[in-house]
Amino acid sequence: MKPITLIQPAKIQFGTGCLEIFCKDFLVSGKKRLFILTAPILRPLLKKMDETLLDGGVELCYFDDIRQEPTVNDFHTIIAQARSFKADSVIGVGGGSVLDLAKLVATLLYSDQQVEQLFGIGLIKERGVWFACIPTTSGTGSEVSPNAILLDENDNLKKGIVSPYLMADAAYIDPQLTWTVPAKVTAETGMDALTHCIEAYTNKFAHPLVDVYALTGIRLIAANLLKAVKDGKDQEAREALSLGSMYGGMCLGPVNTAAVHALSYPLGGMFHLSHGLSNAILLPTVMRFNRPACVERYAQVAIACGVLPGKNDEETAERGVDFIYQLSKDCGIPTTLSEIGVPQEAVDEMAKSAMEVQRLLKNNPRVVTEQDAKDIYNCLY
Repeated sequence: MKPITLIQPAKIQFGTGCLEIFCKDFLVSGKKRLFILTAPILRPLLKKMDETLLDGGVELCYFDDIRQEPTVNDFHTIIAQARSFKADSVIGVGGGSVLDLAKLVATLLYSDQQVEQLFGIGLIKERGVWFACIPTTSGTGSEVSPNAILLDENDNLKKGIVSPYLMADAAYIDPQLTWTVPAKVTAETGMDALTHCIEAYTNKFAHPLVDVYALTGIRLIAANLLKAVKDGKDQEAREALSLGSMYGGMCLGPVNTAAVHALSYPLGGMFHLSHGLSNAILLPTVMRFNRPACVERYAQVAIACGVLPGKNDEETAERGVDFIYQLSKDCGIPTTLSEIGVPQEAVDEMAKSAMEVQRLLKNNPRVVTEQDAKDIYNCLY
């Protein structure tokens, strides 16, 4: 069995209402200047947290003007405000983009490194100030991953920064914060989390230690995503999705994702599509492309989704692809690129951009050429 390293937050607090535990933990930490990244729509959910921290003598500084696809320039604006505030700690409360920015701000707050020089793996020199991640969607798993993604405006491509120093000191996963997430966002972020788990389990570098997370995440998400889309206040479904998303995030550090994510990056960079939407549209087609390379694993994915086994692995795996396609469709997600306004004339440029994401393509169970990328995109018209 090959060696593997798992790096996770020192504390993971999971459970409905655990935002209160964050407040208690923070007040005993001795930190006094907290920089908070979030979104305007979430501020009402944080009113009680604000009151508790302010009563405890903590000074707060908010930045809540965060775009769906944060850019390098956005990061520079945010970190300048955090430095001006002289923060001694950072939290991100929101979806994956918010959490990724919180990681980078905390890590580079008093560093002389420039974020533009850090795209890649293991380039950050040292840890920054204490920070915590508090997710409000069940999708990215960013709260327990060492990854952060930014849109580089220079080439309209989303790029990743991966470092153990980007692992949060603590993650507080409160499913109650997801109850008000709209059905569309629930669907897209849920499919993103499902993609994390499927790509980790069928990855060229899959490992038994991570397989446990991946398969459990698949089971939880496949059985509960549609329930949460139909009824956002279904507490059991929301808790299952939050847990499944967390498991997907735990797969990202040691194993990571593959071709679905690599091919989705140009869609986000060039057309500003949400990450979850891009992944959801691509996932069934990439699964079908990859299936010959690891049919036994795709059969296990299908079974984890609750699909009845076929007469052999090939048939079972195909049933799994059909299940994923139908789940996404039932959740109201478009199934083609033409439906969301991506012109077919852009396929060549998208394929070229996708081939630059070798950080992820190298993980794919089947080699993806530029022509393969074109073929996959063209299948979605």
